[in-house]
Amino acid sequence: MAVSLKDPQDGDLAEVSEINVTPFIDVILVLLIIFMVAAPLSTVDVAVDLPVSNAQPQPRPDKPVFLTVKGDLSLALGNDGVPREQLQAILDQQTSSDREQRVFLRADGAVAYRDLMEVMNLLRNAGYLKIALVGLEDTGQGNAAPAGGARP
Repeated sequence: MAVSLKDPQDGDLAEVSEINVTPFIDVILVLLIIFMVAAPLSTVDVAVDLPVSNAQPQPRPDKPVFLTVKGDLSLALGNDGVPREQLQAILDQQTSSDREQRVFLRADGAVAYRDLMEVMNLLRNAGYLKIALVGLEDTGQGNAAPAGGARP
């Protein structure tokens, strides 16, 4: 089917009833390339079956003992700094040598797992076997901290 560009008698050009699909094919090919590049990036290389925690937050004791591992790996018992060598003596003093009392362990997000385990080993060597890890309650709001603060 051809189109004549001569002036017809009525002055109008004839309509072309064919669809130009070239731009459509270009868009589809660009989308295909984007998905081919993005698909491998969205997959996880290591398959892990992660457990789901349905633990309810426990009630807070009257006088909790909070041991904090700061980002610089220094320790703090409550609000006071504690040298690692004196951890057992200061814990015994604060708990009246009650080794059955639970110690709530908090750690900065920058603390490596190895360093956290070293602090837990210090607590175990001191005789404190009841250790609770403190974290933020998941409220489903992304990275926003909950209004209630940290919970054991």
